[in-house]
Amino acid sequence: MRKIDLTFYLLLVPVLLWLIILIVLPHFDLLLSSFKFENDDGDLVYSFNNYLAFFEDKIYWLTFVKTAVYSIVVTFIVFIITFPVAFYLVKVVARKYSGFMVVLLLIPIWVGELVTIYGWMILLSDNGVINQFLMGIGLIETPIVMLYTDFSMTIGLVYMSMIFMIIPIMAALESLDDSLIEAACDLGASKWTIFTKIVIPYSMPGIVSGGIIVFMLVIGDYIAPNILGGKSSLWFTEQIYNKFLSTFNWNEGAAFGFLLLALSSTIIWVTLKLTGQKLEKVGS
Repeated sequence: MRKIDLTFYLLLVPVLLWLIILIVLPHFDLLLSSFKFENDDGDLVYSFNNYLAFFEDKIYWLTFVKTAVYSIVVTFIVFIITFPVAFYLVKVVARKYSGFMVVLLLIPIWVGELVTIYGWMILLSDNGVINQFLMGIGLIETPIVMLYTDFSMTIGLVYMSMIFMIIPIMAALESLDDSLIEAACDLGASKWTIFTKIVIPYSMPGIVSGGIIVFMLVIGDYIAPNILGGKSSLWFTEQIYNKFLSTFNWNEGAAFGFLLLALSSTIIWVTLKLTGQKLEKVGS
């Protein structure tokens, strides 16, 4: 018994050190920095001015709202696309093929986000593959502007996030007993009834878990909105980046970062309440 307790604490200490040194302390320091403001005399004083600056400039809070809305929309699109794929891989295709298909889905992660984004630039540019194909078959005469728009930014975010939704849903569907679906069919239930009354409720922990992961990845992404969206698709992470590394205003950047953290945490809390899920159940 003592050996088990000792092993537990030996494994727990590195985790606690990692959390405290790399997460808790840096965030606490940034929180203090977010309240520091340089007055007219050049002295740093504690103030809410860094947070007030967010509301005083229209571009900041408009970008803030846009980032939240697009992150929710992208998460929903990812769910609509990936749920049928996850169900097919778990319940339809043979196991010896499903593993290979999952490996194919992991390829974008192996390649890396930056390389994948440049691949989408080649596809979506005015002289890209898609426009050249459409003009070649005579559907259009001039190139369609797809790159450096909200459309291209959304495609990039959706593509890079799909695997993080598929895996949790697959894990939830794995434990769904097929006999429940067979019994519902024998009792005359329609496919829609089976889908809404059995499949969706049973896989809800996986859906919520994947949704949280995708939402957090999307709302905190910088590469896809900056490269694919261009200057016309402002993202709040770009505002934070500019505060830290362009204007070197770390205090205001820290305030903006905590505003984004508060926003994402609030949306996740509301999602958990609306779906009736508990965080410990979703994370298990």
